[in-house]
Amino acid sequence: AGHLSAEWAERLGLDQSVVVGVGAFDAHMGAVGGQIEPYHLSKVMGTSTCDILVAPIVDIDGKLIKGICGQVNGSVIPGMAGLEAGQSAFGDVYAWFKSLLAWPIKNLLSDSAFIDPSKLAQLEEEMLEKIIPILSQQAALLPNDEGDEMAMDWLNGRRTPDANQALKGAIYNLDLGSDAPKVFKALAEATCFGAKNIVDRFISEGIPVKGIIGIGGVAKKSPFVMQMMSDVLDMPIRIHQFKHTCALGAAMFAAVVAEIYPTVEDAMAAMGSGFDTEYQPNAQNKEYYAKRFEQYKSMGQYLETNVNHE
Repeated sequence: AGHLSAEWAERLGLDQSVVVGVGAFDAHMGAVGGQIEPYHLSKVMGTSTCDILVAPIVDIDGKLIKGICGQVNGSVIPGMAGLEAGQSAFGDVYAWFKSLLAWPIKNLLSDSAFIDPSKLAQLEEEMLEKIIPILSQQAALLPNDEGDEMAMDWLNGRRTPDANQALKGAIYNLDLGSDAPKVFKALAEATCFGAKNIVDRFISEGIPVKGIIGIGGVAKKSPFVMQMMSDVLDMPIRIHQFKHTCALGAAMFAAVVAEIYPTVEDAMAAMGSGFDTEYQPNAQNKEYYAKRFEQYKSMGQYLETNVNHE
C-alpha cells in the first residue's frame, strides 16, 4: 500500500522506509496462519465458521461454484483462487444452549437465603464454566441411536450452502426422556452436519476436498466436537497448534511485504508452527452418521419448505 507516513513514523518511533501492506479479512489471514494447502478446507471455528479453500487459478478458471459465499482470484494467496463458505452459527449454538441452561443460575441464585453473598459470584462463575465441558463428557458417553433427538443448526440462518438468513433452527424428536446431554449431542451433531453440507457442496461442484484443517476456539477447546466432525465427514482433521492463527497469518503477510520471504507460501513454510492434534474418523460410527445425515437433510428440506417459508 505504501510506506509509513511521517506522522506515524514519529508516533511509532519507526523509519519512514517501513512498508505498509494492504488489509485482508481475518479469516483469510487465519487460513494462511494455519498453513492452508490447495484443496484442503481450512475451517475457522468460533462463534460461527469461515471455511476457506484455495486452488490454482488455472483449475478454477471458467467455473462458478454455486451456493458458496465468495470466489475471488488472489483473495487468500496470490496466484490462487480463494473459495469461501461458512456456517452462520457454530460455537454460538453451544453458547445459546449454555445460556438457556444457565438462566436459573443467573436469575435465582442471588435470591437464595442459603448462599453466602460473598461467594455468589465465584459460585456462578464456577458453574457456568462447567456447563459445556460436563455436557460434552456426558454426551460422549451416550450410545448412538438413529431415533435420538435431532436438531437443525439454523439458529442464525444459513450461510452455506445456498445462503438464507431467514431460516430458523429446530429441535425434533423430543420426549420426556430427553435431557440436557441428549439435546446437546443433537446440537453438536447438527453443527457437524452443517459442516458436511459445505464439504459435499464443494465436491458436487467439482472441487475436491483433500483434507480438513481446524483453527479457532472450538477447534482448540472441544475434542468432543472435533472427533464428532471427523466421524461425520469421514475425514481426518488436523488442528493447528498455534492459537492465534489470524495474527500469525498477518505476520506472514507482513514478512512478504517486507521482502523477508519472496512468497506467502515461503512465509508459511518458514513461520508456520505445524499441527499438534489430528482426529481420525471412527469407522464404527460411519454407518450411524451416514443415516443421521440423511435424516438431517430431510428435516432441513421439510423446515425450509413447510415451516421457514414466506
